[in-house]
Amino acid sequence: MRRMAACLGVAVLVGVAGCSSDTANAKRLETKPAPRRGEVPPLADRYEDFDAATFDATSANVDNQYLPQNPGSRLVLAGSDQHGNRRSAHRVEIIVTDLTRKIDGVETAVVWERDFVKGTLTEAELMYLAQDTAGNVWHLGEYSEVYEDGELLGATGFLQGYLPGARAGIVMPADPRTGTPSFSEGLGPPPINWNDRGRVVATGRTTRVPAGRYDDAVVIEEYSEGEPTSFQLKYYAPGVGNVRVGWRGEDESREKLVLTKAVTLTASEMDAVRAAAGELEGRARMYGTPPPAERRPPTSG
Repeated sequence: MRRMAACLGVAVLVGVAGCSSDTANAKRLETKPAPRRGEVPPLADRYEDFDAATFDATSANVDNQYLPQNPGSRLVLAGSDQHGNRRSAHRVEIIVTDLTRKIDGVETAVVWERDFVKGTLTEAELMYLAQDTAGNVWHLGEYSEVYEDGELLGATGFLQGYLPGARAGIVMPADPRTGTPSFSEGLGPPPINWNDRGRVVATGRTTRVPAGRYDDAVVIEEYSEGEPTSFQLKYYAPGVGNVRVGWRGEDESREKLVLTKAVTLTASEMDAVRAAAGELEGRARMYGTPPPAERRPPTSG
């Protein structure tokens, strides 16, 4: 989601500065003038039409080429963002657990994301993703905890079908193409007030990051209805997912992230992940009646 931010510090930033052609392409997107408030394109549809009937029994097996969710996958993105006049080092770790959870009749993959500022955990989040039969990846809700100095400050969350007014949304279209309408990534109703949208702004891009070179990347700009001139740019590479994050317009955080590591966790590491995600699940009281997350059946071979 748009608030995601992270970085490992000077070494990573220097490495990024050393890239030429892909950096120039990123700069062109980032310096593209943001529309003035009166020029923001109209919304094709305010929210997406969620229908559990468009998902089947394999909905938790998300294999969209631009946002694959393979259990055991661990992505580390690093960079920095802005806090007033100061930039801070951040790191974001995204792990696809081997848990699934049924939400409003749809089996979802449970994704665990952690955000570190200067090496200290500031946010931990569970996201619930599912793929419909057409290949679109949907976001059915999330649970997020905020920390300060190692102490839990508070939490928030919403789920399709279990919080009045909450809506599921699309985070990756089945066939991302430029010139198509923006799409809702979901709605967290008041007092959450989360209503991000996405729009495909580039395809076929090549980008180099510390983890490697990626071709045929898709770039999606994300923005909030309340901040229509503030954009986060996300680059998605085939077979990997999010490999770069940039910004343009009036984005005050000015997040810049690059993929530094993409690995598959071992069985023992996944045991620890499952336990940690289970602890978050146990504290997610606003979920109400949905059944608890369950471990996926082991795959043969």
